[in-house]
Amino acid sequence: MPFFRSAPSLPKSYNDLEWKEIKTAQWVEDPCVIILTLWRPKKYNAFTNSMMLEIEQAYSIFDTDDRVKCVVLTGSGKIFCAGADLDIDFVGGQERINEHRDGCVLPLPSLSTFYLSLLAQTLARIVATIGTGGRVTLAIHHCRKPTIVAFNGSAVGVGITMTLPANIRIAPRTAKIGFVFARRGLVMEACSSYFLPRLIGHSRALAAVTTGSTYPADDPIWFGLFTHLVDSAEDVMPKALEVAGEVVRNTSVVSTYLMKEMMFRDTGSAEGQHLLDSRILYEMFSST
Repeated sequence: MPFFRSAPSLPKSYNDLEWKEIKTAQWVEDPCVIILTLWRPKKYNAFTNSMMLEIEQAYSIFDTDDRVKCVVLTGSGKIFCAGADLDIDFVGGQERINEHRDGCVLPLPSLSTFYLSLLAQTLARIVATIGTGGRVTLAIHHCRKPTIVAFNGSAVGVGITMTLPANIRIAPRTAKIGFVFARRGLVMEACSSYFLPRLIGHSRALAAVTTGSTYPADDPIWFGLFTHLVDSAEDVMPKALEVAGEVVRNTSVVSTYLMKEMMFRDTGSAEGQHLLDSRILYEMFSST
């Protein structure tokens, strides 16, 4: 469950909500599908603190609104998200680096004085963004409604890491995807060290972050990351909505949520997972 202090009020229509850096709309053919669009087209949808807060708020509403059955996340313009906008100060940077969203203080290993001084100028900007992408990642991960990401174009940095907990990702074959942290003297963020190796395997994940390069979405290094690859950006949204419609018509929100939780929160053994699967299945049957 997301870490929200109180249940948000539900809107009459998602088409009328006033946002600054995102937009929400109900799909005309099925209002149970909500389209969330990153809305900074002049800045290639670069990620900001304001965008983070709005996405987090939107997902808190989706999670509690029984009318919402599926979310399609996309971007405006030709780029899905160019990463963090480092020209804007992040309010989120006021949070302590080792403070989790729920207020739990986590111990971090100390960094050498040499390393800190070497990266001081870079970190002055980057540290301010720490935690913001992770909050979006966790908002998507904790939401009980499935998310389909429709990449309208390229995605790097937080632009790709925040999408990793989504149920389905669809992209044009030529979209550039990059975990570019090593080229900035940084490390993986927004929970990507947890999700990426689970999605594409440790070997490909290590290769992607070690080179820090961008690769087209159809490159073998991303095998397992995208459910569908289409020939052009114009084909992405129709495919995403087709899949969303199928999910809404034919599946149970409770089932899809529980199965996702079972995969990511496994017990670590086949025997333990058997007990967990059986218990959940029994509870579902006994409650009907």
